Amino acid sequence: MSRGNYLLVPAVLAALILGAGGPAHAEKGFGGGTDGQTEQRADTSDDGTVSVTVGGVVFDRSKNGGGDSVGALTSSTSWSPPPCWYAPKYTPEQLQKYLEPIWEAGSTGYEWDADQREKYNADDEKKGFNKDKSGKGYWWGSYVDKSYPPGWDSCDEDYFWVDLGDPPPADIENAVTPEVLAGLAYAEIRVPGTEVTLAPAEATKVNLPTWAWLDGAEFKPVSVTASVPEIGVEATATAEPVSLRIEPGTPDAEVYPASGVCEIKDGRIGEPYAKGKANDTPPCGVKYLRSSGDGTFPLRATVTWEIHWTGSDGAGGDLPDGTFGATQDVVVQEIQAVNR
Repeated sequence: MSRGNYLLVPAVLAALILGAGGPAHAEKGFGGGTDGQTEQRADTSDDGTVSVTVGGVVFDRSKNGGGDSVGALTSSTSWSPPPCWYAPKYTPEQLQKYLEPIWEAGSTGYEWDADQREKYNADDEKKGFNKDKSGKGYWWGSYVDKSYPPGWDSCDEDYFWVDLGDPPPADIENAVTPEVLAGLAYAEIRVPGTEVTLAPAEATKVNLPTWAWLDGAEFKPVSVTASVPEIGVEATATAEPVSLRIEPGTPDAEVYPASGVCEIKDGRIGEPYAKGKANDTPPCGVKYLRSSGDGTFPLRATVTWEIHWTGSDGAGGDLPDGTFGATQDVVVQEIQAVNR
């Protein structure tokens, strides 16, 4: 029986435990963890209790985006964070406590049980399940992103042993390393909403430039750190805002600059309108060429965030840019002329 086949029953059991009430739905962008939690464990039940597992990823979100309108990033490429991963899961005693009741129940069949007992040397009272190595390593197992993204069930390797201080087997894909943790931290990043301020005040006028900008106090770098304390591995993913794209919601409009992309400058995106600049060309904004009539135009504002990461092993690098946007309704009126 192959190594991958050994995990079939435990994986199914884990899925049943996790999926009580149906899989959770993903938020926009990546991630599925609940804001405010400090841990994301594949073995946390709906009532909040946690089993005896030792591993899982701990998230520090203290430097994350806050507020009521925060959202998750969407990658600008086809890249996505790991949907599942491997990390320390059981001590020798804990794995024995978990597996033996399954074998005793006989639900997996005699041949399966015999293979499992042989694999873990279960009949050796002192060395079975690597009990002679207690405190010197862990049995690693799979964890699943709570949003159940595509590929969530791809981590089908059986439990494997890793001594403390040793790397996981090279042929195990998505075993936690700083780079894998960086991807998981990326999925937990939350950024501010993107409703832009438009001016001059009141309704936007046809053929007059409308200035657009974002609150510079909110648009600053945010970061999340993911770690596995049991093995001292961590990574921090940091998102920095770099530009704002304006889409006016109608082809009968011009954007400033002509590309529609406003670069961040001096720590802010766009420039606040000041009295007396109604006829000036804004560094970031839009000019509507016709009125919205009795309706509105759906102006779309999307911020691009650059992502980079650093790890506990000194490694680091870039991850694909992320975007987060929102649509707001804009009323555009004709300029009222006075006839004399």
